[in-house]
Amino acid sequence: MKKSVICFLAVLISLSSWAEEGMWLPMLLGQDVYNEMVKKGLLLTKEQLYSINKASLKDAIVMFNRGCTAEVVSSEGLLFTNHHCGYDAIAEASTVQNNYLKNGFYARTRADEIPAQGLKVEFLLAVEDVTKKIDSATAGMNAAEREKKILELTNEINSSYSKPDQFINAELKPVFKGNQYLVFIYQEYNDVRLVGAPPESVGNFGGDTDNWEWPRHTGDFSVFRVYMSKDGKPAKYSPDNIPLKPKYSLPISLKGIKEGDYAMIFGYPGNTNRYESSYGVILKTTVENPTLVQLRDMRLKYMMAEMRKDPAVNLQLTSNYSTISNYWKFFDGETKQLLHYKITEKKQAEEVAFREWAKGKPAYENLFSDWQKAYDQWKPYAEHRIYIREGISGSPLLAFALSLANLEAGLVRKGADNADVKKLLTEADEKRKEFIKDENVPSDRKIMAEVLKMFYENSDKSQYPIG
Repeated sequence: MKKSVICFLAVLISLSSWAEEGMWLPMLLGQDVYNEMVKKGLLLTKEQLYSINKASLKDAIVMFNRGCTAEVVSSEGLLFTNHHCGYDAIAEASTVQNNYLKNGFYARTRADEIPAQGLKVEFLLAVEDVTKKIDSATAGMNAAEREKKILELTNEINSSYSKPDQFINAELKPVFKGNQYLVFIYQEYNDVRLVGAPPESVGNFGGDTDNWEWPRHTGDFSVFRVYMSKDGKPAKYSPDNIPLKPKYSLPISLKGIKEGDYAMIFGYPGNTNRYESSYGVILKTTVENPTLVQLRDMRLKYMMAEMRKDPAVNLQLTSNYSTISNYWKFFDGETKQLLHYKITEKKQAEEVAFREWAKGKPAYENLFSDWQKAYDQWKPYAEHRIYIREGISGSPLLAFALSLANLEAGLVRKGADNADVKKLLTEADEKRKEFIKDENVPSDRKIMAEVLKMFYENSDKSQYPIG
């Protein structure tokens, strides 16, 4: 599954034990895989893992703020997520005088719980396969036509399944490299409140040094509660709202664990790309990851320089700094491990065997040579894309400017009515307010100057903007 097309792939199961490992959509979990899980100690039925008609494990595993997983652990809407997933909400609730990031926070009563403005929790309601509809509508099209048509269908399908007045939203997602298209339908809750979090010295113990390492010795958790209206429906924040009554909540055992107990991960990871070719691995380790790490290094350096000067600035930038740093470590470590374990060489050996097998089979024999040509053609633009995504968009001011593209398109689009333009203006104004609140001019000025300089010095002149 490709990250460029799957950012938040609904519920996934990842099972790792001994030599067997993998990632599976629970609604597509094969009997052979399930049987293997049972052999390893799983005591749940397939219906208990995932059922669209009955309460099941999937109803207690939720998507937290679009990018994380959380687990509902009580009949009154209490949920746990990682400390770094709650980091922004904890920082938003903090002040220099009451720094909950530094000192931790626990609500003694419901009244002490802190509303996490803008944070949302989503429960998966249903999944529908629309592959036939996509395939029939794009049959015979070339790549450009197909991409355009799929974008149109995505907007159409998402709109048809979504019910904004009921806080129901839908997302069409391609899986298995675009060989299947699934619509994930979510029930969204917007009244989410911070209940508790350990001090950062516990929640982020080990910092970047231990991040993405195993084992980690950190209390990486934060606690929130989801609220609903008195009539049991999703609602915006109100002091009159009551704790959510979930369909299912995870029972908690106090017996502890012992060696050999069954364990699995059930959640919302972004993607898996284990079937990448050797060409993709080479591009990742020589161009994409090193460029990304270099750009994030630069941003982190200038942000930290300002954060050290003033506790208020530290609190202002700390959540964004943590987000940038988190995946800085990931991409740096990914490159090192791909090289350490000689993944390129292993992929190349597999590809040699495949080419040998494919001789005389027209459908397959040119697959890898065609793939190599595609990567060779793309490579000159790969670094450019990273500079735009991680560099230009890495400056908050430039990122805000880029966010106005939709407004510009709407203003010049023929047939745009006043309601459309008004909506776009409202969205732009909200982004402006958010930008002003979070903007730190001294660090952003340096980031912008440095990234434009790096882009100019390192990018091919043919890729410079026109003008």
